[in-house]
Amino acid sequence: MNVDNFRLQLGGKEYVPIIIGGMGVNISTTELALAAEKLGGIGHISDAETGYVCDRIFNTSFVSRKRKKYIQYSNNPDKSAVLFDLEEVAEAQKKYIDYTVSQKSGKGAIFLNCMEKLTMNSGNETLKVRLAAAMDAGIDGLTLAAGLNLRTLDLIQDHPRFRDVQIGIIISSVRALSIFLKRAVRLNRLPDYIIVEGPLAGGHLGFGPDDWQALDLKTIFSEVLAFLKKEGLNIPLIPAGGIFTGTDAVDYLKAGAAAVQVATRFTISKEAGLPDDVKQHYINAREEDIVINMASTTGYPMRMLLQSPTLRYAIKPNCEGLGYLLENGGKCSYIDAYYNAIADRKPGEPIKVKEKTCLCTGMANYDCWTCGHTAYRLKETTNLLPNGKWQLPKAEEIFLDYQFSRDHSIKLPEPELGS
Repeated sequence: MNVDNFRLQLGGKEYVPIIIGGMGVNISTTELALAAEKLGGIGHISDAETGYVCDRIFNTSFVSRKRKKYIQYSNNPDKSAVLFDLEEVAEAQKKYIDYTVSQKSGKGAIFLNCMEKLTMNSGNETLKVRLAAAMDAGIDGLTLAAGLNLRTLDLIQDHPRFRDVQIGIIISSVRALSIFLKRAVRLNRLPDYIIVEGPLAGGHLGFGPDDWQALDLKTIFSEVLAFLKKEGLNIPLIPAGGIFTGTDAVDYLKAGAAAVQVATRFTISKEAGLPDDVKQHYINAREEDIVINMASTTGYPMRMLLQSPTLRYAIKPNCEGLGYLLENGGKCSYIDAYYNAIADRKPGEPIKVKEKTCLCTGMANYDCWTCGHTAYRLKETTNLLPNGKWQLPKAEEIFLDYQFSRDHSIKLPEPELGS
């Protein structure tokens, strides 16, 4: 038995039950999402720093215009006045999503991973614009992430697509799900799917930095599945985090999962947005190189490679051009850490920022190397080339391996000519 023996039923349509997670900033590129869509699965893009992503793809100037507008605050730790233009937020979101969904060529779908923690110094207003613009641009589904999203549905309940767009939530516990469902029930708008993310996932985690090792995805998945059955809720449940082979996926599908979400193996695909030299770092990583820290200004733990350049950042906050993680009122723990480091620096010494990092800049520059715990196994999935580098597989090859492999086997990519 393999993954191809199963199908995901969602919104009256049928999909191959493989979903590629929405890795930002632009690691889950348009091309990566479309690779899944073409093969009948679901691909995510992320709306993390969409204005910056548009500038890279379309040569727009969202970041430079914002920076120019607020340049007078560049040396001021008070960023309360640094705000996003909501019309530009909508314009960037529509441009990026229309660009992606207009290229669909298969029977799959394109979903958007939308993080509540991207508060952008005006949490509700910017989140509402991002979600509404995504629906306006024709996105197939919205995956609500990085937060409890207690009021997210309220923000878009008047949108004409509120009832027909697929809406899902990422949770890591029954408690988080039950809190979200209370509001969803009041609005008579239950989620169309639920992604339960375990402690081996990459990026931001819904667990404490010290307790993740005591937890496992199978247990959490079983608890959530039992909760849904107890409540009489027939909502597709999708596990994520540490599902490395097609056989891993089959185990969950046989246990009642509607699909699986995977990401780590796709970070090194040709279509992923990481620079090729960074992909080599991922493949060469050892298990001890994969760490969980509290460097993120969101307050959530993050899993990343120990070699991530962002962990050594001591740069001036780039809130004027970026500022996606500014809390309401313009607060950010990296700003505090940076200016504390300046105050504590002795003459002639370099600035050393402790504990926090400028995540906006780090993600934009591909300096924050987030990964799942199984990233150290990536070398099992590809070929070592004569020049000492690793072959980068195509997203299609990875997807099909998940779909058709058996017995925990991993089919290596076809060797490149001349390699």
